[in-house]
Amino acid sequence: MSIIREIRRRVKSAVPPFVFMLLIAYFVWNATQGDRGLRAYAGRVEDLKAAQADLARADAELASWERRVSSLRANRLDPDALDERARSMLNLSDPGDVVIFYGQGKRLY
Repeated sequence: MSIIREIRRRVKSAVPPFVFMLLIAYFVWNATQGDRGLRAYAGRVEDLKAAQADLARADAELASWERRVSSLRANRLDPDALDERARSMLNLSDPGDVVIFYGQGKRLY
């Protein structure tokens, strides 16, 4: 009888530390592997870097378009430059124009 009593006493004294160790293991696992753990944090950092790169590309494209559009405003528009650019893009010329041909691969624009 004393052996069974001793076994029960040791089991009862071992259960609380075992439960606390399981609880600590649960929190450690969630801190590394969980939805808000270290691995998820690393993934969010990578997503943030990609989003910042996309934002930088979008800002550069926006600045490019703003430069192109600002040159078309009425107070800054040069009619001669507009005529020259339109003729170049449409591949047309005026009968009184002097046309200089460029070789293959040597485009003006």
